[in-house]
Amino acid sequence: MTDGIREAHDASRPLRVLLADDQALVRAGFRVILSSADGIEVVGEASDGAEAVELATRSRADVVLMDVQMPRVDGLEATRRLLGPSGSRHPTKVIILTTFDREDYLFEALQAGASGFLLKNASPEHLIDSVRVVARGDALLSPEVTRRVIARFSASTAPVAPRRPPELTDREFEVLSLLATGASNAEIAEALVLGETTVKTHVSRVLSKLGLRDRTHAVVYAYEHGIVTPGGG
Repeated sequence: MTDGIREAHDASRPLRVLLADDQALVRAGFRVILSSADGIEVVGEASDGAEAVELATRSRADVVLMDVQMPRVDGLEATRRLLGPSGSRHPTKVIILTTFDREDYLFEALQAGASGFLLKNASPEHLIDSVRVVARGDALLSPEVTRRVIARFSASTAPVAPRRPPELTDREFEVLSLLATGASNAEIAEALVLGETTVKTHVSRVLSKLGLRDRTHAVVYAYEHGIVTPGGG
């Protein structure tokens, strides 16, 4: 996990997006799609991971679309550098892009601090929506993908004794446990018989108290600390 929460994008200004991919045609296609969307500005392009880190820091990008396989420094290592303790102080979010639907990339990307994982064959609408979702601090992982994260995590680590965070209230702990299953605010509200606005407040407090970047990393945190287990709840 990385260090501490990074706040959501300020909706009063355009979203700054950086494209990092070693294929110029791919970057050009993404630029056309994203530039056509309201409230999104493409602030630069990088052809390798080292350049991506430099440009993202300099441009104060809100979201980086990061390819995995790039020369010099790959996308996973670039994500670690950008989002680690010595990386950019701007609240940058990273979406890992790849043509390979592989669980190892997915899990490594989340461990590196990425907020989501998107295949390059996603539709233009899904690409635009994903950028906006991540920028506002929401989860990009569907429940199906969350289950894959869980399976990958459980296969690569030894069982962990449950460790309940002492800073969370009983209700916040319930919310975290449901977040770890990939549940949406609406689903959490239904399960706990709460209003969605109340749930949103609880989610924000959980992330803030635990120093988590976003909902996606609440999933990783919950399994790292044995709060929920594969096949359990």
